[in-house]
Amino acid sequence: MHILFIADPLEQFKIHKETTYAMMRAAQTHGHTIWACTSHELFSKGEVQTKATHIELLDEAAQTHWYNVIEQVTQPLHQFDAVIMRKDPPFDVNYVTDTWLLDAAVRQGAKVFNAPSGIRNHSEKVSILEFPEFTAPTLISSDKAILTAFHNEHSDVIFKPLDGMGGSGIFRISSDGMNLGSVIEMLTENGTRPIMAQKFLPAITQGDKRILLIGGQIVPYALARIPQHGEVRGNMAVGGKAVAQPLSESDWRIATALAPILWSRGILLTGLDIIGECVTEINVTSPTGFQEIFNQTGFDVAQLFIEMLEHAVK
Repeated sequence: MHILFIADPLEQFKIHKETTYAMMRAAQTHGHTIWACTSHELFSKGEVQTKATHIELLDEAAQTHWYNVIEQVTQPLHQFDAVIMRKDPPFDVNYVTDTWLLDAAVRQGAKVFNAPSGIRNHSEKVSILEFPEFTAPTLISSDKAILTAFHNEHSDVIFKPLDGMGGSGIFRISSDGMNLGSVIEMLTENGTRPIMAQKFLPAITQGDKRILLIGGQIVPYALARIPQHGEVRGNMAVGGKAVAQPLSESDWRIATALAPILWSRGILLTGLDIIGECVTEINVTSPTGFQEIFNQTGFDVAQLFIEMLEHAVK
């Protein structure tokens, strides 16, 4: 197959931990042809097209020069066998526009994963409201009085923006309420942007677990991102320690319930974030963790991803 990866610029990849790189490596091992572009290279004049770069991956030890460029072409997305959307958030108006273009490409015959409608319709924060039986007390609001009342009710609360990633913009306000007003004002931009508030879950000390669902299948290891040095955030981007571990009984119960639902909506790859026994986010843009799980357990997540992609395309 000819597989197009829509991702951030290749020169920004840190291949020792980059999940998109792991996908590319597994695809090449399976004999597929690898193409790459950025979302900025998408355009439409009737057909949705892109300027795509055909690359060949080199020795993994070559951290700086890890691929060769074979050729560059401009062609419609439907001429690729599969298109993998891997652009990182923020999920802003540009990202939404990308999903609209990809929707048009799907109508023209392109096979896009995750489905652009699935990406657009599943806010990584707000989508958990569909599954209240698996979540902690959660509020979405831009109203300072409502957010303050939620804190008064639950005493210890996490506040975060709806469009961030990697732990950016996350605040914990404990029972003393210190800086509550200023945090709400800053995150909501003085009441003009809705944000998320969640009851603080003490189980974060054991890690914010990332569970990967691929084509309805469940990866049997979670990647627990454990906060370090007094941090409340476990995200690897802010120094969290990543520890792969077998799924708990509760993890299996949640993943088994959600996996078929999300796959039925065209979401090939999902990253569930779970603290204790509560889902805190459902990540569908560019979930990560493939390499960390493989390095610690030997379970080849990228191999499973490519196998499920092949099955989906057929």
